[in-house]
Amino acid sequence: MKLEELLDEQGVVLLDGGLATELEERGHDLSDELWSARLLRDDPQAIRAVHRAYVEAGADCVITASYQATLERLPAELLRLSVTLAREAGPRIVAASVGPYGAARADGSEYTGAYDLDERGLRGQHAPRLRLLAESGADLLACETIPSYPEARALASLLEGTPAWFSFTCRDGERISDGTPIETCARHLDGVPEVVAIGVNCTPPRFVEDLVRRIRAATRKPIVAYPNSGEHWDAQRRRWTGTRDPGEFAEMAARWRDAGARVLGGCCRTGPAHIRALRKRLLTS
Repeated sequence: MKLEELLDEQGVVLLDGGLATELEERGHDLSDELWSARLLRDDPQAIRAVHRAYVEAGADCVITASYQATLERLPAELLRLSVTLAREAGPRIVAASVGPYGAARADGSEYTGAYDLDERGLRGQHAPRLRLLAESGADLLACETIPSYPEARALASLLEGTPAWFSFTCRDGERISDGTPIETCARHLDGVPEVVAIGVNCTPPRFVEDLVRRIRAATRKPIVAYPNSGEHWDAQRRRWTGTRDPGEFAEMAARWRDAGARVLGGCCRTGPAHIRALRKRLLTS
């Protein structure tokens, strides 16, 4: 199903929450560099079970476990398997995750955009995986957690007729992680026919409303927003602090919707309870 069709049908489309978060809640060790993608090889049924839990919680769209999977680390059949597992969970839409170059480096640069490749190099890095996922049977691509404007341009240049949403990590309520104003990114992507939605993910929720308003000023395309839970990692105490309350998250999401976001979900530290709360707040109230 096309994203635009579901938006026309119900006004808002709900995404899933954090895949790795829920896998860890279920006891899986994701400390290796492949993160949740390791389970494509070692325990694919665990991934399908989490996808299914999100669908049962009310997610319309499931994002595949290919975020950190690269052809250098995993065979092509496992990237295709990520789409099959998501489809088997029964969502109305499957989005094949195309994570940033920083995710493949596993060094945290997906939150800074401090890369050792220029735009041409990034095109070469992304092209094989993007083309494979574009032919995988997913309904669209989720080019997500993008920290870098050159990376967004590189990815957009590779779409070649494949629909995709683009979502950025952001340092504040104005700029993506490399310092580029979010409006600059949105204006560029507004001119790319294959881009079906633009927005933010893996970003503190306190920034989202301002970011959505800035994106809305630069494009009429649908806006996607799936931030983190709002908790903070205390490195000294090695624990999360702050709220993870699904009800509070849903109330914030209502403000993001009112600001212009129409595709909503959660990223790190959100789970099925958050998606259930979003459905109750946004689609049944």
